[in-house]
Amino acid sequence: MLSVRSPRRRPVPILVGVLTVLAVAAALLWQPVFTREDRPSGSVTLSTGVTTGVYARYGQLLRGQLARDAPGLEMTLAPSVGSVENIRRLVAGEADFAIATADALATYQATGGEGAERLRACARLYDDYLQLVVPAGSAVRETADLAGLRVGVGQDGSGVQLVTRELLAAAGLDMEADVRAVREGINDMPRMLEAGRIDAFFWSGGLPTNAVTRLAARLDIRLVPLGDLLPALSGRGPHSDFYRAAVMPPDAYPDIAGSDVIDTIAVANLLVTTEESDDALTEQITRSVINGRDRIGQEVHAAQRVDLRTAIYTRPLELHPGARAYYRSAKV
Repeated sequence: MLSVRSPRRRPVPILVGVLTVLAVAAALLWQPVFTREDRPSGSVTLSTGVTTGVYARYGQLLRGQLARDAPGLEMTLAPSVGSVENIRRLVAGEADFAIATADALATYQATGGEGAERLRACARLYDDYLQLVVPAGSAVRETADLAGLRVGVGQDGSGVQLVTRELLAAAGLDMEADVRAVREGINDMPRMLEAGRIDAFFWSGGLPTNAVTRLAARLDIRLVPLGDLLPALSGRGPHSDFYRAAVMPPDAYPDIAGSDVIDTIAVANLLVTTEESDDALTEQITRSVINGRDRIGQEVHAAQRVDLRTAIYTRPLELHPGARAYYRSAKV
């Protein structure tokens, strides 16, 4: 008797159906907390930093992420000289959000800065690395060797100048008396070093800082280790609790001849606002910080370290209620 085989059932339609159900379920699970109607709208101002620094570039990329997450919310970027000015702008109502280093915030609190009690944090961002740049042939091998030299110390009102003063003091030098302090920022210091108008400059920024990268392509430079100053920094005030030992990897600035691992010091950057900031707005800004980590990290490499586990550690500031609401929704 001739047997006839039943044709095999094709699994493709079933598979397509299962995948469709899974896709719909995933879309529902990954819906943003805000509906389109609930998303904050209007405009906010973010105070960043000097145009060639990492703060400025981070701000540009965060603005792009916010445009994706909340199209009705426009972010205006306000360049500044750095952390100290950013803090002052926040408490004066001249900015809604700002980036500032933890040591600058602790110093502002400890010195009774006006409105310090109103400051709140959205997220811990990335670390700044303290950098001392000299020409490759310089005789400077440690910070104490800067005595009597022309040293770029950062602009007045910058976090760079604040930490430079501390680093010099830890090396036994007074910034006003023992070095010839040149109060310029990262926009100008590289060109001044290249022209021989200064002998060295300090910088505090994420890795890599474009201004240092470009200088290394034009001039043979060297980074002086700063890690030896960490013990002497301890106990100099509440701000000293926020300095930690760090190593600068050789690929941070590959054009620096003979680059090796450099022992240095790092300090965290925070995204900051005030207690008056709207909860929903602050929640959205915080969400965009986390949502944009990978995209922002492609250009600001240090930002790749921003994640939910570290973003909530915002000492010396408390989290803003809106930021806290976001982290709770993300089940941190």
